[in-house]
Amino acid sequence: MALSEATAAARRASGSSFYNAMRILPRAQREAMFEIYSFCRQVDDIADSRGSRATRRAELQDWREDIDALYAARPGARTQGLISCVREFGLRREDFHAVIDGMEMDVDADICAPDEATLELYCDRVASAVGRLSVRIFGMDEADGILLAHLLGRALQLTNILRDIDEDAAIGRLYLPREYLELSGVTTRDPKAAIADPKIDAVCCSLARDAHGRYAKAAGVLEKKPKGRIATPRLMGAVYGEILRQTEAVGWKPPRSRVSLGKAKLLGIVLRNGLFG
Repeated sequence: MALSEATAAARRASGSSFYNAMRILPRAQREAMFEIYSFCRQVDDIADSRGSRATRRAELQDWREDIDALYAARPGARTQGLISCVREFGLRREDFHAVIDGMEMDVDADICAPDEATLELYCDRVASAVGRLSVRIFGMDEADGILLAHLLGRALQLTNILRDIDEDAAIGRLYLPREYLELSGVTTRDPKAAIADPKIDAVCCSLARDAHGRYAKAAGVLEKKPKGRIATPRLMGAVYGEILRQTEAVGWKPPRSRVSLGKAKLLGIVLRNGLFG
């Protein structure tokens, strides 16, 4: 991997809540994770851009073709950093494609109050697929790795959804499941109107309980000390679990404030779960 490529990938990752979790990996795994994050960041930026739907679809298709070319031993300029990752860690093309498929869900139509099955599919593509790539880099066995990716990926994505409801509504999206909204009496499907309803707090509390359950099951996988560099996913779960707890403490009744962890809090989590966990 060229130094410039590694540096660019690390720079993209440096603002992520996952950065500290990636930094504790040995160099080869760390640089591979930076490359995976860089890929995800770039396709996510396409999905969230202001370009027309047709333009964004075409840009995502270009990425799909670039991934195919990479696996056909014809890598292009922007997949150079992925060459050694794919070769060394056996990363699967279908997981890269799944991430792109998830971004296409946001491009095809602004997701608004999806049913639970659609939300599960979305989480699998944009989060658990990334997890499936990651656990191979961590060196985990297939069964443990796939289970962890399924559980932790969904927990992390639900946390993002619960933390970012205002930002998502501002661009016309509402990822809270339809069934939860209806059960709590939130009938509008307009994102801004929905999150302005005080009953949105009950919706979000229910989804938070789901996320906590998935964190607990993911922790159960890690407590068995499976093969691999498990300090990194343990730290990811600890950081995002704390974000979820602090978001719950603030609550979702309007007006809300978006939670972010301070440096001192992050350092404490790293020390407990990363370096010495």
